[in-house]
Amino acid sequence: MNKNKMNFFCSRGVYLGLLTALPFISFAQKPNWQNLDLKADSTFGISTEKAYNELLKGKKSVPVIVAVLDGGVDIAHEDLKALIWVNKKEKAGNGKDDDKNGYVDDINGWNFLGSSKGSVNYETLELTRLVKRDNARFGNADATSVKASDLTAFETYQKNKAALEQELAEAKTGLERFSGIKLAIDAVVKKIGKENPTVADFQAFKPENDMETNIQRIMVSQLKNSSYEEFYNSQILPGFEHFKNQVEYNLNVDYDPRAIVGDDPNNSKERFYGNNDVTGPDAKHGSHVAGIIGAVRTNDIGIKGVADNVVIMGVRSTPNGDERDKDVANSIRYAVDNGAKVINMSFGKSYSWDKAIVDEAVKYAVSKDVLLVHAAGNDNKDLEVEPNFPDPDYVGGGKAASWITVGASGWTNDGKIKANFSNYGKTKVDVFAPGVNINSTVPGSKYEKLNGTSMAAPVVAGLAALIRSYYPKLTALQVKDIIMKSVVKVDQSVEVESESGVKTIPFADLCVTGGIVNAYNALQLAAGYKK
Repeated sequence: MNKNKMNFFCSRGVYLGLLTALPFISFAQKPNWQNLDLKADSTFGISTEKAYNELLKGKKSVPVIVAVLDGGVDIAHEDLKALIWVNKKEKAGNGKDDDKNGYVDDINGWNFLGSSKGSVNYETLELTRLVKRDNARFGNADATSVKASDLTAFETYQKNKAALEQELAEAKTGLERFSGIKLAIDAVVKKIGKENPTVADFQAFKPENDMETNIQRIMVSQLKNSSYEEFYNSQILPGFEHFKNQVEYNLNVDYDPRAIVGDDPNNSKERFYGNNDVTGPDAKHGSHVAGIIGAVRTNDIGIKGVADNVVIMGVRSTPNGDERDKDVANSIRYAVDNGAKVINMSFGKSYSWDKAIVDEAVKYAVSKDVLLVHAAGNDNKDLEVEPNFPDPDYVGGGKAASWITVGASGWTNDGKIKANFSNYGKTKVDVFAPGVNINSTVPGSKYEKLNGTSMAAPVVAGLAALIRSYYPKLTALQVKDIIMKSVVKVDQSVEVESESGVKTIPFADLCVTGGIVNAYNALQLAAGYKK
């Protein structure tokens, strides 16, 4: 999935009224809220702190390897460096494949998006790649000239091409609007003369035209709950960069960075390519995910991860654009073969090039007692109707047993607890977990609040690792069962936006369990678990 999209969660509707009103979120919630307890803290977290205080004191645990399949992990981050997986069978920097696993100098993991030439950062979307592939075949054809045997493929091409053209048009409109609001804010800030103006600075500003008056009103409103830097970096820049990247890279059929990797992208069976740079050119998303899972809880700096005895294995498979099925499959296999017991997958897309190759890797992971945790996606769509890949349903039938799909929730126990961006599905999404304004690690030993099911999935991956750490005899299937059975049920109805307007539906219809995962309940159940 385009990681900018994962971070900029309101990509489909918010920008339409930007120049008149900015409907941004409030930043008012407690620190570490995802780990707090609903009753004790009046915040709908997963009761992690309560579990440590009441259930885990004095108990022994074993380290659990969690693979973060993502865009990269900052292995030098102050709150992550103590957790990074080290391949003890490999000798660093000797240019040899010491452990004979096919990957040279894979000390901390592997990067399937690079080679000796460097690493891929921006990529196209899968839709773009499908249209480009079929342009060569059907670009100059019409329904009368296509063979009967090719008609279905031709119709799919036409549908995909129309979808791409529409998305590109929307992206160009979004870029134009975000460019306008960004330029307007930048101009006002330049006149104020301060790099990080306060709400008082904006109140004292004397606007000279309607645009400046509008910017002043917006900024005074927004800076009541946020600093200028936080607001600008979390709301303005992500939107601008999202649409800019869509136009220049994601939706551009003429853009192709794969030569950097040097593989045959059409050969899904190819296994051994890439380099050992697990950080890559943009490790923001993956580092944030890693911190949620297991940032050091006892060092009095930064944040507290969910799990307290994990090892983070970085496997770079997700660019700024859609991941390729081939890379996902190879990343899953690499993680499994190198000891991961939980795999976090905070990515996804609406189209699949070769789902069967991913299915094979997933089946392999399931056979090796690995739990796969996947983000549901950020398009506020019903997965019963619209697909999101990868998914646990195999081509030809069957389903991955040790797989959990995660939607994103907020911190208030009311009708808005479903994050407004989160995908949902009564049978397609298993659980919900905190995914709004989650503070976690980003490159350079810094911290930032991000939003998305990308943040909710590692909450669950961290919980799975926590259970496996303190109860190592439990299987992946048992851990999934425990997580599913121990949710805190959400009894009220919630607001869900749709094309026809806002509808109110029972939270129980959003996912299989009808609840938010809970560490305290899960560990209690694990202690006396009997299936």
